[in-house]
Amino acid sequence: MNTRKGESVFVSGSSSGIGKAIATRFIEQGAKVIVHSRSESRALHARDEIKAAGAVWGDLSRAEETNKMLAHLEDFAPIEVLINNAGIFSVEDFFTLEDEVWLQYYQTNVMSMVRLCRALMPGMLARDSGSIINVASEAGIKPLPQMIHYSMTKTAMISISRGLAELTKGSMVRVNSLLPGPTWTSGVESYFDGLAQQEGRPLQEILANYFKEHEPTSLIQRFFTVEEVSDAALFLVRNGAVNGSTLRVEGGIIRSI
Repeated sequence: MNTRKGESVFVSGSSSGIGKAIATRFIEQGAKVIVHSRSESRALHARDEIKAAGAVWGDLSRAEETNKMLAHLEDFAPIEVLINNAGIFSVEDFFTLEDEVWLQYYQTNVMSMVRLCRALMPGMLARDSGSIINVASEAGIKPLPQMIHYSMTKTAMISISRGLAELTKGSMVRVNSLLPGPTWTSGVESYFDGLAQQEGRPLQEILANYFKEHEPTSLIQRFFTVEEVSDAALFLVRNGAVNGSTLRVEGGIIRSI
């Protein structure tokens, strides 16, 4: 399925960062994009700022709020492209992290994707047309010791994506996962604030030495732009031969063929 002018594209977690960049990229292609945030004000601000076709809001870690949001999303049906980008991340000490935080991460990063795919994918299969992109992370393949809780959710997303792709066999529906590496966003800036506190070093020192110390296998030795990630998302939707794949946009951090 290639992108078509006027098709409905829903991007969860799209009021900022990678999600907002993906939404903007599809709007540039003429798609009818619906943006999302947990906050009504942030969702509406993003809609107006990037001139999206609509906005919905709700906490996707909660089933009841997801169902309410899906009811509003019906105003823009059928959803032809679903991009699951909503998620949270933080630097945490594995040995002090409480069970409730693990469950929060699973509900937010994994179950939000599960609920949206469960709700919207049957319609795609019935129409024999559609594309789903689940935005995971290189951490799903190369878990980060300071973000084990986050990494496990991204591994789960990759596994579920492949399983869902198996359900599309013989159809024109496709499910792929996108694995961005370190991408510079406001959220990542907050992440580095946390890392600096954890390591007891100035933020600028952390940034200057980050790739040398934390990502030495990176071949490009820099942060990615949100535009580079959004271009990869567009490729996954445009290329009808790509299904059940994990597209790594991580600059060679994962030292594997």
